Amino acid sequence: MTLDVPPPASLSLPINVPLKTLTGPGPSNVSERVLQAQSLPTLGHLHPEFTKIMDDIKAGVQYIFQTKNPMTLALSATGHAAMECVMTNMLEPGKKVLIANNGIWGVRSADMARRQGATVVDITTPTGTCFTLEQIAAGIKEHKPDLLFVTHGESSTGVLQPLEGLGPLCHANNCLFAVDTVASLGGTPVYADQLEIDIIYTGSQKVLGVPPGSAPISFSHRATEAFKARKNPPCSFYLDLGWLGEYWNCWPGKGRVYHHTAPVNTLYGLREGLAIVAEEGLENCWRRHKLCADHLQTGLRDMGLEMFVPDPKARLPTVNTIKVPQGIDFAAVSGHCMKNHLVEISGGLGPTAGKVWRIGVMGNNANIKTVSKVLDALKEALAAQGK
Repeated sequence: MTLDVPPPASLSLPINVPLKTLTGPGPSNVSERVLQAQSLPTLGHLHPEFTKIMDDIKAGVQYIFQTKNPMTLALSATGHAAMECVMTNMLEPGKKVLIANNGIWGVRSADMARRQGATVVDITTPTGTCFTLEQIAAGIKEHKPDLLFVTHGESSTGVLQPLEGLGPLCHANNCLFAVDTVASLGGTPVYADQLEIDIIYTGSQKVLGVPPGSAPISFSHRATEAFKARKNPPCSFYLDLGWLGEYWNCWPGKGRVYHHTAPVNTLYGLREGLAIVAEEGLENCWRRHKLCADHLQTGLRDMGLEMFVPDPKARLPTVNTIKVPQGIDFAAVSGHCMKNHLVEISGGLGPTAGKVWRIGVMGNNANIKTVSKVLDALKEALAAQGK
């Protein structure tokens, strides 16, 4: 037999990776320290030096979530997989989930839940607003779900959802409480245990400033007991909490057991990203993100631009949504910023597509110099449009 497919000509050329200012909704720019960590020698996925790194990651994830849950780990996948991990392990036919749907992540989580055979119901609120505790309480009273799913930072709309009171509300109604913090964690306060959150997850590529590819996640005692009471095994082997918990040595008395070959160098990067946050301190990290988001919003207001989320308290500091003024070509503005300054300003997503720009203020990019650079690029792009 002979080869029918020749070597690709494109692979004979050097790889081209320009340095851009990643101030869209994520990923954010990665620090040199994290990149250097990822370039360290690859270890075996069960070597003791690597399992020590896994233990470091577990402790770091417990810190950023503010939880003492033993069932805390990082998935070898992106934030979408973490969302699917919640649905795969917590739902099955006969279970009901209530989705607090106010953007693209409400839509996608509902899709994932339906694929588990669960009954899916949702409550909605006008785009650009958050739910009140009373709205969610009414939804729980009406639908009596087994699981409530809430997106803390809805990156498609720029809304920050308050979480206070939801955990006790769920538990008073025999309901588990799951929270997506992919776009919010590290940029605004989250206290998983104090808020009585049962399942919480995030992604590596936002505030943590780590390349995409890992997703911290944590399950409370209530959640792990619910998992153990399942009637059927989870549909996904890869995301099965039983196996994942064994690989990450989370099940008391079971020890560490091989499940999959972890992306070793990817987890080096996650370990360093968590270490950077720990060294800064969560409260300082939250304060820095608020300061930079305030600086951005002041600059936008000085340009005569209007925020998409009317209530300042409901604005997500890490992903800021700005109304596109009438008569302005949103794509041309974004294109100008990228072409002339290598600055990323994204358009809307889902319910905000074509209506907003999204500017990310997260991780290494949550600094006044970078935010000012974005404002300057945007001002110039608007001037080119006659604004």
